[in-house]
Amino acid sequence: MVKLELRKIVVQIEEVHAEMGKVIDPPTRKATAAAVIKNPYAGKYVEDLEPLYDLGAEIGGLLARRAVEALGVAPADIQSYGKGAIVGLNGEIEHAAAILHPRFGKPVREAVEKGDDIIPSTKKMGGPGASIVMPVTNKDSIWSFNHMDAAEITIPDAPRPDEIVVAVVVADSGRPLARVG
Repeated sequence: MVKLELRKIVVQIEEVHAEMGKVIDPPTRKATAAAVIKNPYAGKYVEDLEPLYDLGAEIGGLLARRAVEALGVAPADIQSYGKGAIVGLNGEIEHAAAILHPRFGKPVREAVEKGDDIIPSTKKMGGPGASIVMPVTNKDSIWSFNHMDAAEITIPDAPRPDEIVVAVVVADSGRPLARVG
């Protein structure tokens, strides 16, 4: 078992009020909640990554709840979601996979009430100031084209070599001016 060592949480809200000279009413909104956590396996090879599965469940639920709270809506009002991670350079990409995949989704789905479809994700290696662009899709219908989008976050001082940035994005709407089906 590994213990969650949290250095910081960053919450970012994006509201689009106008696009192409057209007012967006109500505005489209996305919230990204990202955590900077200690990578317990930085600098060493570990065969069994299962302890990171539970770490993923813990941080996934926390971040999803924070993102929903940031939008100030009921969990059922969330329409779309996504996730991502940046592993500091003393880790490996598989650390992000172990956090994001086996057990991360259940607490995220609980935080957004349901979520029939996969939570799209991305992962990468990087240093302080690395950005991550996460795909966003409808939580109950991955083929809803009007919800296919992305969210980006950058934390200037993270990840340090022994850290991982883990992020969840939620949206209470589709893209601004969506009209492709």
